Order: sequence, then structure tokens, then C-alpha cells
Amino acid sequence: MAGMTQDTGRELRRIVRTNEEIKSVVATAFKINLMAMNAIFLAKRAGQSALGFGVLSNELRRFAMDLQKQMTQLREMTYGSVATVTALVKQARLNRVLERVRKESTGVGRSLIDEFLRTRHGLALARHREQIGALNRRLSQMIADTAQLVELGSVLARSAKIEAAYGGPFSTALMQVSSDFERTIGEIQRSLVNLSKQQDANP
Repeated sequence: MAGMTQDTGRELRRIVRTNEEIKSVVATAFKINLMAMNAIFLAKRAGQSALGFGVLSNELRRFAMDLQKQMTQLREMTYGSVATVTALVKQARLNRVLERVRKESTGVGRSLIDEFLRTRHGLALARHREQIGALNRRLSQMIADTAQLVELGSVLARSAKIEAAYGGPFSTALMQVSSDFERTIGEIQRSLVNLSKQQDANP
């Protein structure tokens, strides 16, 4: 029983850490969206020499919006995990109460409690554990999918850096913006690595 309580406590702490990392990525994705809008405006000011940069800025804005949607889904999934783990904690508490009552009972009362612990209560605990496992598998897959999306964002940022060189008098400003994109997307990649590690550490 103590082991199960520790497991659920660890699982809740892991989910909280995961949710904090997701919130950080959501904030960074919002930042990329603003950066992309500024880059589009700058590309328009630069005119014909920054057409390619403008196209890539539009793509980076689309990428930021897709990333925000993806992270919203991840956050909803972690809320589902919290609800499932909380239900498991409640089951564990009920189990402790039943064990205490069982020790104090004799005869038919004890037999009934034994039967309940073996059947319905045991099945409920097993069901909650299966749900947590399924949620964690889905979360791991979504983190992997998000990592692929962010890799696309990284490619777009590197391409924007190349295009910035052709920006004429605006090339220095465009280069700065593209470097900011690259650095910010790098932050997201590090957050996703942390998320993956947390999932891998999940028992």
C-alpha cells in the first residue's frame, strides 16, 4: 500500500512538472507568433529584396499557431492524467480504510471485505493504472509528434537566415530577426527534450 501511494505521488509530481514545461512552450510559441508578425512587417518594408524572407516569416507564423494548438492538446491530456491519478489516490485511501476495518472484523464481515478487496476494488485499481499507462503512451506520442513539428520550425528559421542575407540594406535587421527565431525555437526543442526525459523516466 505504501508503495502504491509513493507511485501515485511520483506520478502526480511528474505530471505537474510536465504541465509546467508545456506552459513554458505555449508562452514561447506565442512569442514566435509575435516575432513572425514583426518579421512580416519588416519584410514588407524591405520590399522586393526580402520577398523570400517574407514568405518564410508567414510560414513561421503558421508554425507558431500549429505549435500552440499542439501544446493546448498536450495540456488537456495532462489534465486528464491528473484526474486519473487523483482517482487512483482516492482508491488507495479507500483501500487503507478497508484494510483497517478488515483487521478489526471477524467472521462474515471480514469475508465480505476480503471479497470486495479481491473483486470490485482490485479491478478499479487495475483500471485506473491501465488508464494512466494509456494516457502516458498517448502523451509520449504527442511529444514525439510535436518534436517533428518543431524540427520543421527550425528548418524554416535556418532558411530565413539564408534569405536575410539577400535583404539589401535591411539584411542586418533581417539577420537579427532570423537569429531570434533560431534561438527561440532552440528553447522549445530543449523543453521537448525535458518532456521526453520525464516520460522516459515514467515507470
